[in-house]
Amino acid sequence: MLCGKIASGKSTLAAELGRVEGTVILVEDDWLHALYADQLSTLPDYRRCTAKLRQAMGPHIISLLKAGLSVVLDFQANTVESRRWMRGLLDQTTASHALHFLDVSDADCLARLQRRNASGAHPFAVTEAQFQQFSQHFVAPTPAEGFHIVTHPGATDS
Repeated sequence: MLCGKIASGKSTLAAELGRVEGTVILVEDDWLHALYADQLSTLPDYRRCTAKLRQAMGPHIISLLKAGLSVVLDFQANTVESRRWMRGLLDQTTASHALHFLDVSDADCLARLQRRNASGAHPFAVTEAQFQQFSQHFVAPTPAEGFHIVTHPGATDS
């Protein structure tokens, strides 16, 4: 599982983690873009569409874990609510887990976001205003949530 603000490097880390044999990467942004691209322009749109996606994907994720596969869940784990959903999935399995927390400054995220938007490689171009809006809801994970947290300090990619 991955926790970090927009453009903190979650998808890059997911790709790295996914190189291990027997690992499946599930990328929320790819699914949202394929299913709901024309419906995503506001935070309420995102909440509505991601709730539908989680409802559909939850049983699939559980079955993958029960089958013994490793799952890199490149879904945002940026709020207590989203991590509660992930915790609920884990609790239905015997799978071990790690919650990777990418602790990157807003300034570094915004610089990365500008490069990402300019490259056109990501399915969504996010404005600085949208970054700020989403970041207002970001809550760093705490041990009280019951996750094994692996913190990745905010190294810049200069």
